Amino acid sequence: MMTMSIKDLCLALCIIFAWGLNFVVIKLGVAEIPPLLLAGLRFSVVAFPALFFIRVPRIPLKWLIAYGMTISFGQFALLFLSIHLGMPAGLASLLLQAQAFFTLWLGHSLLKEKIQRHHYAGMAIAVLGILLLAVESHTGSKTDLPMIPLLLVFAAALSWACGNICNKVIVQQHQVNPMSLVVWSALVPILPFFLCSWIFEGSDKIVWSLQHAHVHQIFVVGYLAFIATIMGYGLWGYLLSKYPTSIIAPLTLLVPVVGLITAAIFLGEHLSINQMLATAVIILGLVINVFGQRWIKPKLH
Repeated sequence: MMTMSIKDLCLALCIIFAWGLNFVVIKLGVAEIPPLLLAGLRFSVVAFPALFFIRVPRIPLKWLIAYGMTISFGQFALLFLSIHLGMPAGLASLLLQAQAFFTLWLGHSLLKEKIQRHHYAGMAIAVLGILLLAVESHTGSKTDLPMIPLLLVFAAALSWACGNICNKVIVQQHQVNPMSLVVWSALVPILPFFLCSWIFEGSDKIVWSLQHAHVHQIFVVGYLAFIATIMGYGLWGYLLSKYPTSIIAPLTLLVPVVGLITAAIFLGEHLSINQMLATAVIILGLVINVFGQRWIKPKLH
């Protein structure tokens, strides 16, 4: 069985840490920059420097737009709004992983992909954890989760899943460089983000944010664009090209763990006992979804 080298394992863990910390950076960013404007700035910085060095992916324009509007615009507009409206960064990093189950459901419905028994078991357990969180959001305690941000996170996860389906179709029908797809699809949501920011957040807030930008805000945009997106996805694509998906994909389960820990350290976010229990149940569901087939593999006679 192929194993990762120490260098590549350290590289993967650095990417996981960067993606987990990403949610803390988003929380800090939306506290000072309107969320839709922040998302637009992020994708502007991602796209414009890199597109001069990376070739246009040879795919139909409709699929480039569909991919960009789902995995970039839809996911991050909803995620940034959710965190801006009060969703804790740590829990956002966990609940966004519901995309794995939405992807299974959409793949089954649209691409006729088969869902295995362990997928159903993982989904059932994760849904139980989500229901526990939803119940906890109405207890009247200080750690209550606001319902609208909670729903927005799941909508973001669904949008991410739609992007995954677009990606599957693109990869099946065309040969495409993953980094090329990331960079050029980043062009798609820029205008929608700025237009929505102008309509919903107002020109005054946009002008004020840009005129009063300081080092901290520049760091936030730079981190989201260069560290979390260009470096993160670029190096992850390198690892996926070198190792089987079965080795690389399970490492993403560490992202919400890092997100929860870093949110507790840097933002002082602390979960109630019931929220900790719900979080553990959701993580168990994700683990069964990824590793369940190995555990229930039938014995050979």
